[in-house]
This record gives sequence, C-alpha cells and structure tokens, in this order.
Amino acid sequence: QVQLVESGGGLVQAGGSLRLSCATSGTTLSFDDMGWYRQAPGKQRELVASITVGGTTNYEDSVKGRFTVSRDYAKKLLDLQMNSLKPDDTGVYYCNTVPHSNVWGQGTQVTVSS
Repeated sequence: QVQLVESGGGLVQAGGSLRLSCATSGTTLSFDDMGWYRQAPGKQRELVASITVGGTTNYEDSVKGRFTVSRDYAKKLLDLQMNSLKPDDTGVYYCNTVPHSNVWGQGTQVTVSS
C-alpha cells in the first residue's frame, strides 16, 4: 500500500526559504511521475511542481525560478526547495503522483507572513 508523508513546512517571513520532503512507501516514487500540490485557503488543490521518472521538471508559472523539485530514488524521497517565498505561497502542501491518485498524505502547512 502506498503511503505519503510530507514534512518540512512552517512559518516563514516573505523572502525566506523552506525545504519540503515527502517520504514514500510502495513503488510510487520509482515508477511514477511525481508532484507537489498546494491547497491555499479557500481554493482548490493545484499542482505547483512536478518531476517525471526521467527527471524532467515542470512548474506552475507563479513558482518558476523560485521552487525546485527533486527526487531521490534510493531513499524514496521527493523534495521541494522553496526560495523567495511570498504570502501567496501559503497553503498545505502535498505530494502525490501526476496525475494524482486518491491516496493523500496529511500534508505540511506552509505559512508565509508579509
């Protein structure tokens, strides 16, 4: 059974940085395209960064140049380095496959203060 455990969120001032990590169990990380999703307050969950099995990355326009997604196959980790954070980046961040499955972790809260 696939399990996803996100960590690394917190409260940070605008302009700061955070690094999120997603620990996976099961075969998800090795054979699936993966992504980070964000659910901002009052909004639907959206895909903000993704990485294919081959390592190709894609980013939502608002995070391009600031976020970097990476994966470690050996450790079954998916990371998201977030720099130059803005208040609009506030939300709960989740990792999942792309397209997403119905299995979600608990997410990790990121709050960026102005």
